[in-house]
Amino acid sequence: MGTGKPSGRDVLAHAVRRQGRRLTLAVLLGAGHQLGEVAVPVLIGVVVDRALARSDGRLLVLWLGVLAVVYVALSWSFRLGARAGERAAEEAAHDLRVALVRRVLDARGGAETGRLPGELVNVATEDAKRVGAVNMALMSGISAFVGVAAGAVALLFVSVPLGLIVLLGTPALLWAGHLLGKPLERRSEAEQERAAHASGVAADLVAGLRVLKGLGAQRAAVERYRRTSRDSLDATLRAARAESWQTGLVLALTGVFIALIALAGGRLALSGAVTLGQLVSAVGLALFLLGPLEVFAWVNAELAQGRASATRVAAVLAAEPAVPAVPAASSGDAALPSPLHGGLRLRDVRLGSLAGVDLDLRPGELTGIAVTGPADAQALLRCLARETDPEAGGIELDGVPLTALDPALLRTAVLVAAHDAALFEGTLAENLGSWATTGPSLARHDHVLTASRADEVVRTLPHGSATPVGEGGRSLSGGQRQRVLLARALGAAPDVLVLHDPTTAVDAVTEARIAQGVREVRGGRTTVLVTNSPALLSVTDRVVLLDGGRVEAEGTHADLVRTHAAYRTAVLA
Repeated sequence: MGTGKPSGRDVLAHAVRRQGRRLTLAVLLGAGHQLGEVAVPVLIGVVVDRALARSDGRLLVLWLGVLAVVYVALSWSFRLGARAGERAAEEAAHDLRVALVRRVLDARGGAETGRLPGELVNVATEDAKRVGAVNMALMSGISAFVGVAAGAVALLFVSVPLGLIVLLGTPALLWAGHLLGKPLERRSEAEQERAAHASGVAADLVAGLRVLKGLGAQRAAVERYRRTSRDSLDATLRAARAESWQTGLVLALTGVFIALIALAGGRLALSGAVTLGQLVSAVGLALFLLGPLEVFAWVNAELAQGRASATRVAAVLAAEPAVPAVPAASSGDAALPSPLHGGLRLRDVRLGSLAGVDLDLRPGELTGIAVTGPADAQALLRCLARETDPEAGGIELDGVPLTALDPALLRTAVLVAAHDAALFEGTLAENLGSWATTGPSLARHDHVLTASRADEVVRTLPHGSATPVGEGGRSLSGGQRQRVLLARALGAAPDVLVLHDPTTAVDAVTEARIAQGVREVRGGRTTVLVTNSPALLSVTDRVVLLDGGRVEAEGTHADLVRTHAAYRTAVLA
């Protein structure tokens, strides 16, 4: 779709262009089917005039054989054309899903801004499917147009007035269908937006179900979802009403059109201008035209919904990155420092509640960062992970500004492990990562599991590390999930590891053991513990206190507990 920001029209064009060969094959086969359908009433008229009217049995058998061949050909062309059209639709939807997932997973971020996870899932499924279906609609529409054109030409041979009625009336009918589809397009877009929002709210409620139960907030949460679901239902009903009106009116106009053709044909037969066989052919062609014209009504609805969904897909694909890419002119500076020592320097960093943080995270040191306000921790983690760049000030890795490094490259060296990171559908071993099952990393497998106390989780599961953990790790307790997440972060062995509250759901004894385990596993490599846990802070080389968005104090945990009241309040209260 190019390097610029795609529009809804660009998305549709890309979905069709990518399936050009398959779509062309589908159109040719579909057109062949329509030509066969046109040939049937024409041949029946020929049979009436040349065989039945003359009582010629040999000609009757001959023309019936020709009809049989035509039926076989149109049947196979329909099957193969429909198969090619459906394949084009599914392949286009698949390509869009891949593009959407690639954009959402882009290291620069930004696609998720202002959107719930469920909304993104809805765009990548329902909207992508509707855009892909445009290929099938185009195949059907072009084939139907060929059928109408062929029917009009056949009617011209039967009677010029009948042919002209079709040739002049069909464009007017198509234009009316297009105008009637406009309200459906608007309401379809609103329907998809409401449905996506409802999906997002539902996903959030399911993910936070335990917390909601603990807070006793189930009723408020259910009421919120009820309102959201009602809005989605209202939007769906409005779209359904628009679709029913559009389809009904187009079918009514189509019926009037066919009746006009039949009336004109009947008058011509009564006047002797056409033969009995020609009248049979004319009526058969008029009845045949009902099919293609009904297809036009369906195609208009599909295109209206496809355009609405394409606009939503384009909005995700065109979302501004949260952090900019490294400019091409400075790509020579985009390599990580070599050798990489892992020193981080923050100078006058300002973002959200951070009001000018100056901090050196020295190479190989285990540093604790305690905060008096959770917002400070969140803003700091976003900067270190380069989910966003500071509003002012800067951060350097071994003297290289983070803004000069590609975000994906940076994250191979600096891993920020959030306390609410996700586990995925699959086994526990698959969630730990490749280091747990393959290659030279197997040597540290047991060491990492022991340090994080995830080995205890493995022993309690029925099939050990081969046990499926369910979507989001819901088959595990909160403490088990935290230990698995910690093992995953430690096993990745990055040069710089930032851990955020990795032990909030474990008991005090386990927490103390984990603290010692982290220190042992990370010995000699830069590690940052963003936490107010005394057990974790006590094993660090140095603790930094952030208060009011600034560095308020530094020292060992024991010294700060003894000398600094704000620190005591933050970590011991």
